[in-house]
Amino acid sequence: MRQEENITQVPDEQKSYWREYKNVPSYPALQGNESTDVGIIGGGIVGVISAYLLAKAGRKVTLIDAGKLIDGVTGYTTAKITAQHGVFYFPLIKIMGQEKARQYYDANMAGLNYIEETASELGIDCDFSHQNAFIYANTAIGAKLVQKEAEAYEQLGINGGLAKEEVELPFEVQEALVMRNQAQFHPVKFLAKLVSEIERLGGKIYEQTRAVKILSKNDPVIQTENMSHLSCNKVIVATHYPFNSSDGFYFTRLNVNRSYVIGARTTGKVPEGMYISADMPSRSIRYATDENGEKLLLIGGDGHATGKSKSPTMEHYKNLEKFGEKYFGIREIPYRWSAQDMTTLDKVPYVGTITAGYDNILVATGFHKWGMSNGAVAAMMLSDQILGNPNPYAELYDPTRTKMKAVDALSFLKDNGGVAKELVKGKLKMPSKTVETLEKDEGGLVKYGKGKAGGYKDKYGQVHLVDTACTHMGCETHWNDAERSWDCPCHGSRFSYTGEVLDGPAVKPLKKIEQEY
Repeated sequence: MRQEENITQVPDEQKSYWREYKNVPSYPALQGNESTDVGIIGGGIVGVISAYLLAKAGRKVTLIDAGKLIDGVTGYTTAKITAQHGVFYFPLIKIMGQEKARQYYDANMAGLNYIEETASELGIDCDFSHQNAFIYANTAIGAKLVQKEAEAYEQLGINGGLAKEEVELPFEVQEALVMRNQAQFHPVKFLAKLVSEIERLGGKIYEQTRAVKILSKNDPVIQTENMSHLSCNKVIVATHYPFNSSDGFYFTRLNVNRSYVIGARTTGKVPEGMYISADMPSRSIRYATDENGEKLLLIGGDGHATGKSKSPTMEHYKNLEKFGEKYFGIREIPYRWSAQDMTTLDKVPYVGTITAGYDNILVATGFHKWGMSNGAVAAMMLSDQILGNPNPYAELYDPTRTKMKAVDALSFLKDNGGVAKELVKGKLKMPSKTVETLEKDEGGLVKYGKGKAGGYKDKYGQVHLVDTACTHMGCETHWNDAERSWDCPCHGSRFSYTGEVLDGPAVKPLKKIEQEY
């Protein structure tokens, strides 16, 4: 492909390589009222592993998902299982101290080891392989950050160090840092087997069952969109962004970002190892091996706050394509997908009791782009808490931790001030287009009647109109051309062009507007 001709090989539709795996069991929706010991909301890595561990321990579990199992963030990841989270430990030591920073490393390694051991125990062929993980820098500023991170590795006793000479990338780097003996895998193959095990162990599973409310904090009852009720002794909220975010005010404590991945077949050599850049814009590199034994290069990055892209969303994919073409040569791009990630104020996830006084409702969120290792250890922590077992990482991840340093307080004030700004700005924005001037496969804010609406004209010429006010807290959603969705810049809720909820915390769809002829 010649980029100078402005030709792109990025697919028109989103398609995740992981979701190509078809052997995921299907389940009906919950209809009517049932009871269980532990109700688990969310069928991603946290929900599935939690359900498996608890069912294995003899607990009666019921797992529900708003859509299809493993079709949320877990199905749209880079699937690195690693404790190396970019330039992370140097700032974490400053925020939390050396002891807790080392605990965080140990926790993520425990998550990695759990996935490896479980795959071995159950004979799961999930393309698991050990890989060294590298942070690399192309600039002098990035090199200094990498060197600072290397000092943190030394302080914490992390297995790694400066390793510029070990890098296999097809371009020169100024500095690099390795964390040894990390891993990568196929998350859907791994979790699909656990889903079958949950059912074998007596667990119940329901799909297309959206939880909209938890009634009572002491004797929780999960209420679903179709008014079914699931009575529980304990509830685990593993919905990525807590749909009940007002319990504990999570919408004030989480930053929401989107990032992008392309899966490319290349003319150049695909490197061993896993890589992430210290410089911006971010670049993540790893490979997957397809069914023909050919290496598929996965290039990720180009992230931004949800609903706040400064360019049309497709440009982010094209930026990854340009990077891949320049350094690896691209024959074709059969896959492209995006992910949504939550980050806490201090960068450590929230795992445990959702808020003080709600002892029977547990949560896991805020994995900061690293949901495979963090997700596995979160499931172990949640199951330990329910079973009454001690866990060495419970205090570190405790969602009710109250210590807020100056940097966290500033982030809190900035983010929540930004929400107020978005509320006002969105209401004042006026459209320049009308329904008639929309091209096919084009969306955006349009004039409609005496006001405005969110419009999308599909490939067949049919127009779909919605009220663009997010049903979570009323912020105005923004059009995402790559995913053909309406994305909220305040708390990250996302909706399809017909209004259905794609990502929470919203649980209600956008209001559809019927056209008048």
